[in-house]
Amino acid sequence: MKKLICIALAFAVALSLAACGGKEKQAVATDGSTSMQKVILALGEAFMEDTGANFTYNATGSGPGIKAVKDGTCDIGLSSRYLRDSEKAQGLQETVLAIDGIAIIVHAGNPVADLTLEQIAAIFKGELTNWSQLGGKDGQIVLIGREESSGTRDGFESVTGTVDACLYRQELTSNGAVLTAVAENPNAIGYVSLSSVKDSVKAVSVNGVAPSEATVKDGSYAVQRPFVLVTKQGEKLSKTAQAFFDFATSPAANEIISAAGVVPVN
Repeated sequence: MKKLICIALAFAVALSLAACGGKEKQAVATDGSTSMQKVILALGEAFMEDTGANFTYNATGSGPGIKAVKDGTCDIGLSSRYLRDSEKAQGLQETVLAIDGIAIIVHAGNPVADLTLEQIAAIFKGELTNWSQLGGKDGQIVLIGREESSGTRDGFESVTGTVDACLYRQELTSNGAVLTAVAENPNAIGYVSLSSVKDSVKAVSVNGVAPSEATVKDGSYAVQRPFVLVTKQGEKLSKTAQAFFDFATSPAANEIISAAGVVPVN
């Protein structure tokens, strides 16, 4: 919340200066993945403190963020999936910032603690429908997922082999909404960015490996995806946007990225 307030205040101050005839403000606008909120806000706050520039983040989802770059309504798009060939053909390019785990979450009181990748796929395709089939209590499994444009959904379905095959009860627009839905339903299962997991739910192990920064980094945790910065090919960023891009992708940002719960690639 403090980070959001800082960004909002910085934006207001910058607008005030412009209205009063001050110098043209230095700014960088980002748009996209809700899963990247924690890491991008941490990077933005550090960038503002170091440069005095204005930084904004619009949490719209990976698909809208990619479109915003294409349409020229933001400087840098944020995607929690790799770009598709069709998007690259439209003149977009990707730079991987970090690797994030996708946690498979169940209600905190659910006794099921480990699932195989094959079981997860069978659950979301409707082949396993009751928790008693998995060593849990009798109860119809309720499938909670993300909206179609979500990078988290793309990553989850790609890894589990369930693209266009999941029988969701609910398709929600943010990690927070999925967390709430699973926390409130004893029979629910869903997936969220690892950095978003809270004590209100339980993240299960996958193939016997618990999700953590260490297991994402060494590759032993199977359900993971990239955090990507999206820009236009052959088109220069503004001086301020380029400075943020260079900072975010440098080794100097690694500590900030790690503290946000994801694995830096540099």
